[in-house]
Amino acid sequence: MDMVTRNAPESREGIAALLQRFGISPTPQRLQVASLLLERHQHLSADQVLLRLQENDAQVSKATVYNTLGLFAERGLVREVMVDATKVFYDSNTVPHHHFFNIDDGTLTDVPAGAVVIDHLPDAPAGTRTDTVDIVIRVRNQG
Repeated sequence: MDMVTRNAPESREGIAALLQRFGISPTPQRLQVASLLLERHQHLSADQVLLRLQENDAQVSKATVYNTLGLFAERGLVREVMVDATKVFYDSNTVPHHHFFNIDDGTLTDVPAGAVVIDHLPDAPAGTRTDTVDIVIRVRNQG
């Protein structure tokens, strides 16, 4: 499926067409979530998406936000980045890349794929193949 490498279309019709291209029915709630998340390359948690939607007076439930983000990730519209067992971010940049995660302030920053060199990966277990390699480099503020 296509990678999202640019900002989402600005019109409601353009966003609806983008969702359809990824096999996602463009419901009003999905359009609201997509408009917010895809407005630029960013990393947002489900709770951050919900808060921003509520700040814009959108009528979207927490369950709908979580389900919508899960669907977007499943279909490849966004990347799911798990920094630990309790922190999941949704990344609107689906081009292969890695991340810095700042433990102190909870922010995620892109690292170009070419900036990380892996000389060798182990063979995948029998009956499987390597799909992707996602590296999260944890950092702390100095001082």
